[in-house]
Amino acid sequence: MSELKADQPAPEFELPDQAGNVVRLSQFRGKRAVVVYFYPKDDTTGCTAEACSFRDAFPRFEGADAEIIGISDDSPESHAKFAAKHNLPFTLLSDKGGKVRKLFGVKKTLGIIPGRVTYVIDKTGIVRHIFSSQTAFTRHVTEALSAL
Repeated sequence: MSELKADQPAPEFELPDQAGNVVRLSQFRGKRAVVVYFYPKDDTTGCTAEACSFRDAFPRFEGADAEIIGISDDSPESHAKFAAKHNLPFTLLSDKGGKVRKLFGVKKTLGIIPGRVTYVIDKTGIVRHIFSSQTAFTRHVTEALSAL
């Protein structure tokens, strides 16, 4: 697993969203920037704080013409409940088995907890900013906004 770096093309992927629809990264190319954030688990303290922070800043991301996509290995059904409970207006993708997490090179913390990493990808599909922190939950949002 090689670590993805800024100024490299983001790897193409397709995963099911909370409604079971397939979402491909390439569907946004040429149209919108994409903020992809990997998080450990739905409805846990840190992940809820992070997701709600993205929700609260959602109009600013829309104003920057950016799509927000959260990815964890939770099921589409779990994502649907999480999104409904916290009124999340953005896409959550199910990465069962961590295939996309591995493509991006997101490492586990202490070898067991899935990493928390945010990538800002421009309209051409190039990674422009990466922020990794397991504990600075809401800083992922401010980092992404400043990169846009």
